Amino acid sequence: MARRRTLMTALAATLVFGLTACGGGGDDDGGGSGSGGGGGGEAAGKVGVILPDTESSPRWESFDRPLLEAAFEEAGIEADIQNAQGDAQQMQTIANQMITSGVTVLAIVNLDNASGAQIQDQAAQQGVATIDYDRLTLGGSAEYYVSFDNTEVGRLQGQGLADCLGDEPANVAFLNGSPDDSNATSFSNGAHEVLDPMSQYTQVAEQAVPGWEPTEALTIFEQMYTQQGGDIQGVLAANDTLANAVIQVLARNNQAGAVPVTGQDASVEGLQNILAERQCMTVYKPAAEEANALAELAIALINGEEDPSIVNGESEDPEGDRTVPSVLLDPVTITRDNVSRVVEDGQVTAAELCTGEYAAACTELGIQ
Repeated sequence: MARRRTLMTALAATLVFGLTACGGGGDDDGGGSGSGGGGGGEAAGKVGVILPDTESSPRWESFDRPLLEAAFEEAGIEADIQNAQGDAQQMQTIANQMITSGVTVLAIVNLDNASGAQIQDQAAQQGVATIDYDRLTLGGSAEYYVSFDNTEVGRLQGQGLADCLGDEPANVAFLNGSPDDSNATSFSNGAHEVLDPMSQYTQVAEQAVPGWEPTEALTIFEQMYTQQGGDIQGVLAANDTLANAVIQVLARNNQAGAVPVTGQDASVEGLQNILAERQCMTVYKPAAEEANALAELAIALINGEEDPSIVNGESEDPEGDRTVPSVLLDPVTITRDNVSRVVEDGQVTAAELCTGEYAAACTELGIQ
């Protein structure tokens, strides 16, 4: 079982106060970006970061990229941040180029365990330290892992759905994340840990969504809904993108808002669905905390620290039969009552969130 503690470093605080309106500054073309020399840090080295795609979540380009760029620039570290656009071969090519260019630390968000492990093995052969960012590569060789406590994410989702459903009997469907994403397994395990003992709920359907693809999610849930004759009262959706696909199906059947749906990522779309009472909750993982934890760990490795103080736990890799030293952060439940928290943190702006039909809800909740 992973250990965790609340983590907010001085570096994270610097970024939170120094970066404004980051949520709207994403670059969706997947191109690389470099930074360095702006913060006066003493570390000497180069960091490569490979983000996975732009489809599974808007967070990678809207949040992670600008936050990481700012963190490494603040520390005076040269960084090459690229996006594989959902293509494992492209991720391999980017990794090869980064290793050849002289990165000393390589962080990846794997697209699948096998390709991620191959990249890490290649990096190790060239003496490059590797970090798993957000997703643990099962069977990989990363020295460290930086993420939120993903089983706890699932627990929050399970409890959130139960809170929305109440004590009455209900049929529940699970729409899980991609089967090749180790995080998706942790989310599901955490949700089941909470919901399985609750005898008032009957779990009538469960399926994973390959690649977290929203079109696949819509098709899968539409089939679930049809097979159950519409007799589904709650949906455990693993993230906001999947939740929105569920909501589309429910809307076609005049049930949007009547059936509680969970989510994750606190995306603009997810938060707007919460404001409109089409989604009952999401799980917020402050991107600044995770990005800055990665930056702080990478800088510690560049500085030659053998036991970085930021490491606060460990994660099990059953395929590799090992435990991975980890930086584990605490996720937060977001409901309609505390949507403002995400705006106050700067992860999204009121201008992005409070558009059109959502303006009245923002006014009601004091979001500005």
